Amino acid sequence: MKAVVDPKKCTVCGVCAEACPFGAITVGETSVDVSDECTLCGMCVDTCEFGAISLPEAGAGVSTDSAEYSGIWVYAEWRMGTIHKVSHELLSAGRKLADRRGVALCAVVLGHLLDEDLLRELPEYGADRVYVVDHPRLAHFTDESYANALVELVRLKKPEILLAGATSMGRSFIPRVAALLGSGLTADCTDLDISDEGLLLQTRPAFGGNVMATIVCPHRRPQMATVRPKVMRPRKIEGRSGEIERLSVPEECLVGRVEVLEVIPERDQTAKLTEADVIVSGGRGLRKPENFALLEDLAHLVNGAVGASRGAVEEGWIAPSHQVGQTGRTVAPTLYMAVGLSGAIQHVVGMQGSKVIVAVNKDPDAPIFEVANYGIVADLFEFVPALIRRIRQERGEDS
Repeated sequence: MKAVVDPKKCTVCGVCAEACPFGAITVGETSVDVSDECTLCGMCVDTCEFGAISLPEAGAGVSTDSAEYSGIWVYAEWRMGTIHKVSHELLSAGRKLADRRGVALCAVVLGHLLDEDLLRELPEYGADRVYVVDHPRLAHFTDESYANALVELVRLKKPEILLAGATSMGRSFIPRVAALLGSGLTADCTDLDISDEGLLLQTRPAFGGNVMATIVCPHRRPQMATVRPKVMRPRKIEGRSGEIERLSVPEECLVGRVEVLEVIPERDQTAKLTEADVIVSGGRGLRKPENFALLEDLAHLVNGAVGASRGAVEEGWIAPSHQVGQTGRTVAPTLYMAVGLSGAIQHVVGMQGSKVIVAVNKDPDAPIFEVANYGIVADLFEFVPALIRRIRQERGEDS
């Protein structure tokens, strides 16, 4: 489908063609043509002052009876005996949403041999109730079994909103949940709110981070969204309690076509970007993969992690697990050092929440300095070794 031009209203002024970010509109002498490159973004509709352009009705499908649905759920991601920190962040954000709606906030945990202390901690971040499915087939994550189990719970309890972290696990199976439920899903949200009508307002970056889009799902339930780690702040209330309810799902839901034979933890500890308080990131300014050793030395000295730009990852200089940015990880450490990074908007979107940003670049006009708290115009191959030596001297270590 593509945008529709009404020839009776169109004046062939050409403003729509200039506004189209995809070059899908061609202006002729007497008419305007929209090609199949159109993505239905609506930019042309907004700019046409004559009301000559409209978007086709895609159809909302069969609406869900929203009166049957109530409550807000947060999928609390359990893996390898721990609850991911993004679950705590979402529970704290979900608490505010639930209070605005006047409904209960529930956490959902899937796994096996779940620690009671971990479950009792979830109400301290805002959950009124914790739904637990503990089964041997959920000991290791697979898309099928986890999605089927969560779908069964949603159909049973009917929450109006379902939130999850945009982690590797969440990105893998939450879209499957949305498809099975016939609902919509907004990925990688940076903000959540409730409208005056009680709908979930889901805000996320669009067009390379140049605009922020707020999305609603008025017709289907539950309203679903994923949120990147470190975007929202967790708030823990010591001693707060909630109800823990253990549920079961049909055995056939847990039988999948994939069997996990072995889980091998990543050995490179510096790759745990979302948990690091200090991150040292490098870009194409490092020139070659061997030079990332400089950043690794510095990161180890400050108990930090090593990050990278998309350019460095695409060059094959470092593993994709280190990538920071719109197509990588979103981080918000106490200290973020950008070394040899130009500061492309796609990278900045993923680290702009850092408390302190220090940029090192020999180009004084590099865009990274516009978002940095401290900027150092210097050759990184001189500055980083000097900084490493200074830290070691201050600690009385051999250089």
